[in-house]
Amino acid sequence: MNTDRPLVVMTDEPLLDQALQFAAVAGCELDRASDIVAARRRWGDAPLVVLDAAAVHRCVAAKLPRRPGIVVLSTAEQPPEFWRKAIAIGVERVIAMPADEAALLAAFEDAADRPSPVAGRVVALLGGRGGAGASVLAVATALMACHRGNDVLLVDGDPFGGGLDLVLGVESDTGLRWPTLHVQSGRVPAAALRSALPGRTDGAARLAVVSCDRDGPGPGADAMAVVVDAGRRAGDTVVCDLPRHVSESAVAALDRADLAVLVVPADLRACAAARRVADAVRRHGVRLHTLVRGPAPGGLAAADVAKAVGVPLLAAVRPEPFLDRALERGALRPRPRGPLTIAATAILDALPTQADRANGRQTAGSRS
Repeated sequence: MNTDRPLVVMTDEPLLDQALQFAAVAGCELDRASDIVAARRRWGDAPLVVLDAAAVHRCVAAKLPRRPGIVVLSTAEQPPEFWRKAIAIGVERVIAMPADEAALLAAFEDAADRPSPVAGRVVALLGGRGGAGASVLAVATALMACHRGNDVLLVDGDPFGGGLDLVLGVESDTGLRWPTLHVQSGRVPAAALRSALPGRTDGAARLAVVSCDRDGPGPGADAMAVVVDAGRRAGDTVVCDLPRHVSESAVAALDRADLAVLVVPADLRACAAARRVADAVRRHGVRLHTLVRGPAPGGLAAADVAKAVGVPLLAAVRPEPFLDRALERGALRPRPRGPLTIAATAILDALPTQADRANGRQTAGSRS
């Protein structure tokens, strides 16, 4: 018995056919009860119950208890007696078919994509200048979050970055990339999104990546919003690698981020470039922090870099040994105590916890 499937109790065959069609479009599997005895077994635990008018009368006659999440499909006006019975068992809405097909589709989408009780967290990483290492750090942060047991959605927002699938080492894996991921607006079920994407697993946790490709367009603003929202709804840690020029799609990610991290090499030219990026990011209200990456050829201290950029310091790290060699092999595996692991840990620890959100406490990752 699958308790995640909506329960359907209907004898009106044309309406049942429509329910099955819209459930298939939403990617939602249904359990159909042939009679009230079978319906009783699923009545309390199904995420959604779909009835026709005749089923309402039969459920009331069988004295099934009142419960939330009941919708009724109907093609005709119902008499007052129907409404009295509908209220008795907890019917929340009567969906008039075919006029209100969108409401039926939305109900099935909600049931297929039940929100996690713990909202996901979103972090956006940007480079202060070209070659700052934000993309590599985004992948390292995603790997660390997955290693901690969290499902992770890694989102590539830079169409000129070559593709995060290359950094993750899954470029040969099947799965959709942005040019073939046709989402425009609305919502997409997180489970369906994960299953369509390449990625890795670490124990029971999965890391899925929405990567740009070697050619073709990157994400539009609406597509970025849909994907990030899907990850947050599912309770994932969402890690976004964004371009330095704050595009419309980057703004969509920043608008949803709990924390933005600006990766700045420890040199004067990087400080000057990063200040402009910081000014553009701050316009969108996200709490922004600097992560300073060594080496410092001129001896600039991390605190001086943060001061020059005008953004609070989150952490300072040394360069990762043998990083270029690892990237050439397509095998980024941050060392347990290496600089990338230290940086990723600092970023994840700065994100607000569920307790922080509940108590309204501010952390390095919360908004003002």
